Amino acid sequence: MTDPVNPFAAMMAQAQEMAKAFNPALESFSPKDIEALWPTMPKEFMEMMFGKGISKEGLDARTRLLITLAGLTMLGAQSDTQMRMTVRHALEAGATKDEIAETIAMMSMFAGIPSMNRAMEFARQVLDEHEDKDEET
Repeated sequence: MTDPVNPFAAMMAQAQEMAKAFNPALESFSPKDIEALWPTMPKEFMEMMFGKGISKEGLDARTRLLITLAGLTMLGAQSDTQMRMTVRHALEAGATKDEIAETIAMMSMFAGIPSMNRAMEFARQVLDEHEDKDEET
């Protein structure tokens, strides 16, 4: 390939421009900033975007998010922001703490113990936040 343009760099530049369009004060795009701005989508929005939008008999948002969590764990739980956001969204979509833990634990067979441990650390951060909020109410 002789194209000197790096497609990933072009995609990141485009994402930064889009972020600036949403908020001109943003100097650069950061997934952690997006996590702080919008930590959880409403359940109804998730059902529209990730739920039964393609097929009325298809997977619900809860199941899709648990599958996403499994996939992120399989990738080695490389992105803390995406892992935490997926756990938050799964909880919002109705997943239990046990279902989240079991989904991650199952991936130890395929992704290895280090990936499972890393994913569990990120999940625990969110679950601890969730417990703190439950105690306040």
